[in-house]
Amino acid sequence: MSERLVFHIDVNSAFLSWEAARRVSAGQEDIRLIPSAIGGDRDKRTGVILAKSIPAKKYGVKTGEPVGMALKKCPQLYLARPDFRLYEKCSHAFMDICREYTPSLEKFSIDECFLDMSGMGNIYPDPVATACEIKGRIKRDLGFTVNVGIGSNKLLAKMASDFEKPDKVHTLLASEVPDKLWRLPVRELFTVGASTADKLERACITTVGDLARLDIHILHGLVGNKMGDHLHRFANGIDDSPVLEHPEKAKGYSNSTTLENDVTGVEEAYKILLALADSTASRMRADGARAYCIGVTIRGNDFRDRSHQRKLDEATDITTEIFSVCRSLFSELWDRKTPLRLLGVSLTNVTYEDEEQMSLFDNEKRDKARAIDKTVDSIRNKFGSNTIMRGVTYKSSVDVGKKHKAQIDERNRDKK
Repeated sequence: MSERLVFHIDVNSAFLSWEAARRVSAGQEDIRLIPSAIGGDRDKRTGVILAKSIPAKKYGVKTGEPVGMALKKCPQLYLARPDFRLYEKCSHAFMDICREYTPSLEKFSIDECFLDMSGMGNIYPDPVATACEIKGRIKRDLGFTVNVGIGSNKLLAKMASDFEKPDKVHTLLASEVPDKLWRLPVRELFTVGASTADKLERACITTVGDLARLDIHILHGLVGNKMGDHLHRFANGIDDSPVLEHPEKAKGYSNSTTLENDVTGVEEAYKILLALADSTASRMRADGARAYCIGVTIRGNDFRDRSHQRKLDEATDITTEIFSVCRSLFSELWDRKTPLRLLGVSLTNVTYEDEEQMSLFDNEKRDKARAIDKTVDSIRNKFGSNTIMRGVTYKSSVDVGKKHKAQIDERNRDKK
């Protein structure tokens, strides 16, 4: 059996690159050459940064940070509004080029894909030359650049594509793991989150190599058996996951937001919870799924996470029903004293329309709620996520805060 060979194609600063390419084709200034970013509202100083140019990065502007903070760092920052219809068009275009080289393509996100190039040595004998050809075609035909990572599996290909940017080709084969992977900081290993990295670093595990060489029993004690086994494999460059032409159905949906300012009031928390529930439910509905379990997570300014979940007798995809459960769970979780730094909503134990039987208890009220959700989703997909803002009643009528809605929707979209 021939050795596996996987490419990972990653658009450099996708949203900004795609907007820049459109402007350049129309004879306008290339915003990649000036301090610029995609996201938010400059006048209202709301929203978050979705993508930034290299000149903006030199000012310390970061993806995911509030627009107000970015403008303090770089007052002359040029901001362009998101255009998700453009992004979908560009995404399809670069993946169509990739499919010319192999039928085995997995869309990983709107600006990333994996190509399974295994067993294609007779057609493409030089993988680096082939990667350079793909990269060059995308740049020439579409006007934006990509990084290509070449690896022995999906993990190594993805890690390789994150090496020096932009417009580069890098390899990370199994034989190169000790030299190229193990020297990286442990928090750069794919799937290692901030809290896990903090735990590892406190235990003096600072590089991927430290993690790879760590006794598995010690690692289990630090992060648990399941996570420990996973991290041990990844740190050693082991990943058997296939390139899936048809992605597996999601087993759950979640959305969370780290708050710019601590939340201390119930009404403000409910605004954010509704925005989270709405955004998460919308993604679930787009996949034709419903959830039997709803969860809420909170993090106080003591950085301690607490979560509750509730199983339902009947699966739901209705925003108002999901929010009602979230509000109940939140009231059980929060002491109404500790300032909140993070709120999250999860929808799990999902079932799909082609798998479930219609409930005997569906009624006119629920049908009406589903029709409203469907209409709202349709309008937002066509005109933008902030076109319609939901309202919530708690003691008095309260509108969903546009700032939180924009931050939550933008931060959790497929993005760089």
